[in-house]
Amino acid sequence: MGSSLPSSPAPAAEFLAAFRAAAGAAGSLTFAQFMQLALYHPALGYYRRDRARVGYGAGTDFFTASTSGPVFGELVTAAIVTLLTGRNPGDFSFVEIGAEPGGGVLAGVSHPFASTRTVQVGEPAALSGPCIVFSNELFDAQPFRRFVFRHGAWLEVNVVLRDDALVLLEQPVAPPAALPGVAPEGYVIDAPLAAATLAGELGTQPWTGLFVAFDYGKSWRELTEACPAGTARAYHRHTQSNDLLARPGEQDLTCHICWDWLAAALSAHGFATPTVESQEAFFIHHAAHYIATTAAAEAAHFSQKKLSLLQLLHPSHLGQKFQVLHAWRDR
Repeated sequence: MGSSLPSSPAPAAEFLAAFRAAAGAAGSLTFAQFMQLALYHPALGYYRRDRARVGYGAGTDFFTASTSGPVFGELVTAAIVTLLTGRNPGDFSFVEIGAEPGGGVLAGVSHPFASTRTVQVGEPAALSGPCIVFSNELFDAQPFRRFVFRHGAWLEVNVVLRDDALVLLEQPVAPPAALPGVAPEGYVIDAPLAAATLAGELGTQPWTGLFVAFDYGKSWRELTEACPAGTARAYHRHTQSNDLLARPGEQDLTCHICWDWLAAALSAHGFATPTVESQEAFFIHHAAHYIATTAAAEAAHFSQKKLSLLQLLHPSHLGQKFQVLHAWRDR
């Protein structure tokens, strides 16, 4: 038997039907399965709906570095050219995984790459040859499993339907080997297992070159020692919430990724020395010339370009909130 947590308001009838079909006779889904349904159901999923999600306009839910306009793409381009360390950028295809429909970090940005291609979430990447594989907030959008430590054992937090309301239910489980043997009573771990799996899947494909992922995450030690309530949250209309079951299909669901797991997945497929830096440090280390040139050109006035730079680099804005994982593979 497991213990149940408070329920959320009844979801739409269409989602209830989809939940019942997915849950089957067991009547229960892991949180990862629920998240897969809520975000990626072909008709009802949050990321399958034909609407704007990112930006400052009416109806949007959150903003990312790409909201800063072409400056982000220009910074990314400058940093990647530096990381190529003398190699010809024109030999590489730039592939962005998880781009929003009609978007892409290099949209409207002059670049030196042989070609560019965007792949939406869920589409096959089909990577081959020399590539730069780029993503911005791709891995935090992957389904995660939720666990809580009760009375000396890990329980999995699943989702069940009771009286047309979704409820979180803690149930006994054989936990993944990665979870610590002991933890403080009530400690929650949102385990981003699918994110690590995705990194491994990208690594199995026959391509060489540079992997660059912008996202927010923590080390495994931080996730297991410094985040007692977990890191999961929902976003709707630029408001963060802990009600993960509210309005399924209409709000974003996310958690911090584990940088150690992604780095290990890349290393297992031949990537050399995966490195994690804050977004601020990444751009200062690898796009310093672009930053200096832009700052000098905009010195006389407070322009939109200067404001975008401030938002992307300053530690109180996005500079420390986001990190960057990059790694190189020769063969």
